[in-house]
Amino acid sequence: MKTLQLMSILTLLGLASCGNAQQKSFDEAVALRAARYEVETFQTKSGKPIGITLIKHGSLEIFYDGLSIQVDPVSGLGKPTDYAAEFPKADFILVTHEHGDHFDPTALDALTGENTQLITNARCAEMRGAGDVMANGDSRDLRKDIKLDAVPAYNYTDGHTMFHPQGRDNGFILTIDGFRIYIAGDTEDIPEMADIKDIDLAFLPVNQPYTMTVEQCVNAAKVIQPKVLIPYHFSQTDLSGLPEQLPGITVLLRQMQ
Repeated sequence: MKTLQLMSILTLLGLASCGNAQQKSFDEAVALRAARYEVETFQTKSGKPIGITLIKHGSLEIFYDGLSIQVDPVSGLGKPTDYAAEFPKADFILVTHEHGDHFDPTALDALTGENTQLITNARCAEMRGAGDVMANGDSRDLRKDIKLDAVPAYNYTDGHTMFHPQGRDNGFILTIDGFRIYIAGDTEDIPEMADIKDIDLAFLPVNQPYTMTVEQCVNAAKVIQPKVLIPYHFSQTDLSGLPEQLPGITVLLRQMQ
């Protein structure tokens, strides 16, 4: 009995040590990124930490359990980003569509390592000459505890539909150990958002004429009901009145220029 008790204690100590090491590694990753960018941290359903680096415009990095997932990495646009110097090689790169503020070969080159997986739509894969294609409605497991869904992203307003035609581009939903992140891409408040459920964190674009007005963003958020909303891709749009229009949703206004 004493031997079994000792083994149990040693096992618990080992698990605690492993957990402490993982937390230390995560904290170091946060500190490294926070030296230049705003970083938001969250916890998964089982208590594991997730970090979101708010790089700029539509560019994000999600880091979790030693993985780096880059979303629409772009080197230019406002403050230059030296991906080779500032970030590790990505495990996964998600590109929503072909426009230059989302698809940047220079950034892709800098982030692509031997095991990097690029996931994008058909047009970007054609332009890049590489990449795993996902279309609206597709799902795949990136890892046992990470699922990726591609969802529609498009314009419907008269005179705007040529910017992002229906069926071409993707938004993405990442489910990481039960924590659900909706990255809308370039879209308006389309009817398909009614099918997007149980979102912990949503990124919604607010930049007319290419994406949503503030009113459309409010409508989209009321439909989706994320726990946390971070507006992105907003350029010079005034978002100061957004939080008061969305009671019950935590709205984080962050610098994304």
